[in-house]
Amino acid sequence: MKTPADWERLSPVEQDIAAGRLAIHYQPIVDLKTRTLFAYEALARPTSGKFQGPLQLFEAAHERKCVGELGRCLRHIAVAGGPQVPLFINANPNEFDEGWLVRPDEPIFWHSDQVYLEITESVPLSHFALCHSVLREVRSKGIYLAVDDLGAGYSNLKYISDLAPEVVKLDRELIAGVAPGDNRQYRLLVALVRLCTEMGARVVGEGIETIDEFRAVQAAGVTYGQGYLLARPAFPPPEFVWPL
Repeated sequence: MKTPADWERLSPVEQDIAAGRLAIHYQPIVDLKTRTLFAYEALARPTSGKFQGPLQLFEAAHERKCVGELGRCLRHIAVAGGPQVPLFINANPNEFDEGWLVRPDEPIFWHSDQVYLEITESVPLSHFALCHSVLREVRSKGIYLAVDDLGAGYSNLKYISDLAPEVVKLDRELIAGVAPGDNRQYRLLVALVRLCTEMGARVVGEGIETIDEFRAVQAAGVTYGQGYLLARPAFPPPEFVWPL
């Protein structure tokens, strides 16, 4: 039990973690061939009003060196309150330095269905050795790997090759404004989907917001779709709407 003096010494992000002023919203990931729900992505939402969004929340946690504790708290909420279907759960790159993901009581090991630990492709390769070691241990316990943001940040395809993720998520910038046809953006999309597929990874098209984008990812052979056109993140977990 923290005393009032203890509480005053905590930063806003530490107070939110201690008080549980955090929430998870779930966004559907849809199988584009079967038109069925494949999974939900668990997305962090601060609820105290002190932070404008998850990015600012994690920046504050990084400054206070409590990213691991924050991530652990969010994963607990995601698993405890989530539906019993596959879940995509994000791991912040800084968590790999703190050892939280390899603890025996880590919440992702409690979920009754598949868990895809989602890491960003834009993590600097200076973190690669540590990242690979932690992921190897986590995956040995039945957790799958999803690499997010392919096409953003460092855009190093060797990262995908070396990690051999089960799922690759294409960055929103590759999807935004794309339309099927003989245009450069669509041809790039097709080439990346083919490359990921040949490396054994299923592909998620993120950030689908228009019918043209939806048709383009379908035509390009993308396996799964995610975005506002299908459903916005919400709690309780929302139903998706097939747009065609």
